[in-house]
Amino acid sequence: MTSILRSASLPELGAAVWRATELGAAGTSTLATGHVVLDAELPGAGWPVGAISEILQKSGEHNEWRLLVPALRRAGIGSVVLVGAPHVPFVPALSAQGLDARRLLWVATATPAECLWAAEQALRCAGVTAVLLWLAQARAEQLRRLQMAAQVHSKLLFLLRPVQAQGESSPAALRLLAANQTGSDALLLHIIKRRGPPLEQSLILPARPARLAALLAQAGTVWQGVENALGRIASAA
Repeated sequence: MTSILRSASLPELGAAVWRATELGAAGTSTLATGHVVLDAELPGAGWPVGAISEILQKSGEHNEWRLLVPALRRAGIGSVVLVGAPHVPFVPALSAQGLDARRLLWVATATPAECLWAAEQALRCAGVTAVLLWLAQARAEQLRRLQMAAQVHSKLLFLLRPVQAQGESSPAALRLLAANQTGSDALLLHIIKRRGPPLEQSLILPARPARLAALLAQAGTVWQGVENALGRIASAA
């Protein structure tokens, strides 16, 4: 029998080979995060659809909404299910950012087992676009089960966990460490897992969108002009 196998060089294989020194392909469809700086560092330039995106935070810090709202408000019209959220979401603030509050479905749970069950059932629902799951503790096989459900049903799944879970293994396609920047309202992001080379430097997301910052700066300039004019009038009088 004649063998049809032959050797091939890396240049010949081209895009079929992913080099660990390069940012890999997403492997699934993605949804832009709404943060240009973050998209530039993610495979597929966005949150992976059909995979876990894990966000780690320190106790007492809750930056998930400012991080996720830009994508969620553009992620179709399906429900956004909140499982095990530590606080009831402040609907007026989310609505002001463009997220339709009628899409939010808050599921109250008492135990980690209930959280896992509710999240898996939500991922199976056709009317659900995204699931946000707050989970302090979970075994690797439980997370793999969630990963499988997200993949089979092509859903966005965001897993919110304490920073202490950083050292645990995770099937998440993407893992981020989010923290408040000391002395400012900016958000620091450190990508601790992605399909690509390690990213040593942290990403900085501004406290306000660029357009809003420009409008506030313009308003400040106008108000300063008004104050100067009033000052001149008062001096003349």
